[in-house]
Amino acid sequence: MAGLTRLLLLFPLLAGEACMAQALDLTVPGDADLTREEQSAADSYLLPTGPYSDGQVPSIDVEGLVTRQSWRIEGEGLTTLKLLTPLRDQLREAGYEILFDCADRECGGFDFRFNISVLPAPDMFVDLFDFRFLSARRKDGPAVEYVTCLVSLTGETGYLQLVIVGDGQAPTVEIGDIGTLSPVAPPQPVEAAKLIEQLMGQGHVVLPDLEFDSGSAALAEGPYDSLAALAAFLNGNAARRIALVGHTDTVGGLDPNVALSRRRAASVLERLVSRYEVPRAQMESNGMGYLSPVAPNTTEAGREANRRVEAVLLSAE
Repeated sequence: MAGLTRLLLLFPLLAGEACMAQALDLTVPGDADLTREEQSAADSYLLPTGPYSDGQVPSIDVEGLVTRQSWRIEGEGLTTLKLLTPLRDQLREAGYEILFDCADRECGGFDFRFNISVLPAPDMFVDLFDFRFLSARRKDGPAVEYVTCLVSLTGETGYLQLVIVGDGQAPTVEIGDIGTLSPVAPPQPVEAAKLIEQLMGQGHVVLPDLEFDSGSAALAEGPYDSLAALAAFLNGNAARRIALVGHTDTVGGLDPNVALSRRRAASVLERLVSRYEVPRAQMESNGMGYLSPVAPNTTEAGREANRRVEAVLLSAE
């Protein structure tokens, strides 16, 4: 039985010469573990205030003590909505104004995710097809405070990133099991409609749930919702054709990375043929190595994003 975890964030506020702690209690479904915390005094943070548009995410530059935390949350029947809704409600009750609130595609999907600050994997994981985000501001008191929440899922494990910007000492966190969680609907898999919509609309789509061992071209057993969706699309019309394109990060030389990316794309093609009975004539595979990044290779999060296999639409009819 999953419990409820209480996150007690203490924001000391300066009132004259006295320092008084004002607590913000956040409760999330499940049992949470703090996986990473970074604190930086007198720092700045680009706080998102709108969806990705025209090559950027609308943001405001806020300053103060910046604390970034990532949490891994275990709980039966978690969904991103189940994770974010209580956080949103409690922020409002604490006097915060919600500046921006969105879900995956509404946020800008892939482009939004890779144009905001996210702590690196494995501490924080973001499913490009199933995440939610909000930013909030509180003006009461001597200093303005800001909070952003980013939630996502992989299987039955939830991930939460909190970014807190304010004045005073760093927030502390208290974790405690304070109750039980009633059964809720099971987590949603990768939605076939969203994946195919992106493939048709943008001409390419990342297959986000594929797993390869480090440095290996062997595709893990799965199953993979993205491949099931892609197979249904291809098997629905023999005229449809795609190219599977592998990509890597910049660790190692170009030639071995190109070779690895080609082998991984070929592994995906073979899985579609053997497991999903997709005709080989409807597919081809190739690899780009590190020549087509989607994020900087200077961080682990960027390198993780660059290690991917994409489906590129060649013919729809």
